[in-house]
Amino acid sequence: MLTNLHVKNLALIDEAEVNFGPGLNILTGETGAGKSILIGSINIALGQKMSREMIRKGQTSALVELVFQVENQAVREKLKTLDVETEDGQLIITRKYNDGRSISRLNGETCTAAKIREISSLLLDIHGQHEHQKLLYPENQLEILDAFGRKKIQGILQETEGAYARWQSVKRELRDYEVDEGERERELSFLRFEINEIEEAELSSGEDEELEKTYRRMSNSRKIVETLNAVHQLTGNDGGAGDQTGRAVQELERVTDLDDGLAGLHASLADIDNLLNDFNREAASYLEDFSFSEEEFYETERRLNKINDLKVKYGRTIEDVLEALEERKEKLTHFEHFDERRQELLAEETQTREKLDEICTRLTVARQEAAEELSRQVIRELEDLNFLSVEFEISFRKNTTYAKNGNDIVEFLISTNPGESVKPLSHVVSGGELSRIMLAIKTLLADKDETESLIFDEIDTGISGRTAQKVSEKMAQIAGNHQVLCITHLAQIAAMADHHYVITKQVEGEGTSSHIRELGENEIVDELARILGGAEITQAVIDNAGEMKKLADRRKEEILR
Repeated sequence: MLTNLHVKNLALIDEAEVNFGPGLNILTGETGAGKSILIGSINIALGQKMSREMIRKGQTSALVELVFQVENQAVREKLKTLDVETEDGQLIITRKYNDGRSISRLNGETCTAAKIREISSLLLDIHGQHEHQKLLYPENQLEILDAFGRKKIQGILQETEGAYARWQSVKRELRDYEVDEGERERELSFLRFEINEIEEAELSSGEDEELEKTYRRMSNSRKIVETLNAVHQLTGNDGGAGDQTGRAVQELERVTDLDDGLAGLHASLADIDNLLNDFNREAASYLEDFSFSEEEFYETERRLNKINDLKVKYGRTIEDVLEALEERKEKLTHFEHFDERRQELLAEETQTREKLDEICTRLTVARQEAAEELSRQVIRELEDLNFLSVEFEISFRKNTTYAKNGNDIVEFLISTNPGESVKPLSHVVSGGELSRIMLAIKTLLADKDETESLIFDEIDTGISGRTAQKVSEKMAQIAGNHQVLCITHLAQIAAMADHHYVITKQVEGEGTSSHIRELGENEIVDELARILGGAEITQAVIDNAGEMKKLADRRKEEILR
């Protein structure tokens, strides 16, 4: 659940920090006090776009930090699959905006906004006016139905995804066979030419490297010979270093008997003389062997050019060229057996489509069974939410093609007045009715939903009186299994709070700031009286608020018993 929210320099908020508790967390306050800013700050931390205009006037940076305590083991396991580890179940999401740049962090480590959005669906479910509107779209209604019937539907849905992937794979390969005869013949001719060109070269791995060494040596032969001749002369015995060293050895040898200390010098000089003689012989031998004909040079150059031409066409190395050869052979086989393989794929496409259709039929049956149960329970929940006469059905029709979730198009149909036929939600419901329908559905999904925290904004749109009381009871029911955060303007809903927070707006100097704090027991009654009383709060209003709180606590105990 969401245990802590810290906001700094965002809109009207200078700095605010609040600790949320389990159960139903209610947020109230005067219009314009900044209630929606708090919910907006949560959305910002979870990856929603943030503009410079949202920064508090006079500031250049802003910060939002959320602290979650993840108790649900299934959620922890799903987070692990996303490479997200919790520390003793705690997860901290931070987003900082500074000088036009936004940085998100997960447990202190920099993280992309996309990654934050990915994991946020496991932690929080936010429902505002926009989310209620999503209920009007058939694709979202199908997701609701699948979530409700998950136990029976999930396995078949996974089968459907697998069958759809196999069908799509065959269709993609089949598209490669959608070429006319002329194009196929041209492709065959060109493939044969390329294969023949590479095979005629009779390439061997590493050949190009050896040829480049040989060509470099041949093309620089004159310089090599001139240099080696000079070196041979300079180190030789015909006036060169070898001759001089030999004489030096002879001279030193004459005096070694006169001084024992000269023996070492004589031995070292003799070694140098031997090394020079050996070097001189090796240089002479290298010069003797260093010869080649013009024809050899031409053949080396021609072979190297041929290999380089192939490398330009087919790859950077001989290995790449040989790999290209195998690819073209496979492609040639593909085209040579074109008709045969095409017929195989056509048969395979039919088989995979029929298999997919068979699974989709089973998926439809499972969904229809779930739809009947969902319809019954939605009617029951809506009656609890003060729909006096309501009918609810889920219609099915087939899509013209398949998708990974089958080929069903479902639509929620409702009638809220006696004698009227059921019609699509978008045709008949008001904003207040839509929010109650969404609340009814969330109540039914609460036991099946692994998300620990739910946020409701504008859940009280267009309702009052007895209907508001019913909505408050549903909120308390959901809060029995989930942490719920709810912004409300209605005393009936606020009275059900397990934790009640008030947002106030204060003028400070030349600026205005919003503040949030949790109310104590006596303060809760005063806040309920403010919501009930309007301009003047009399003792009768305070007494009414106190009675409302007592009745709400009693009713909440009955609901959660």
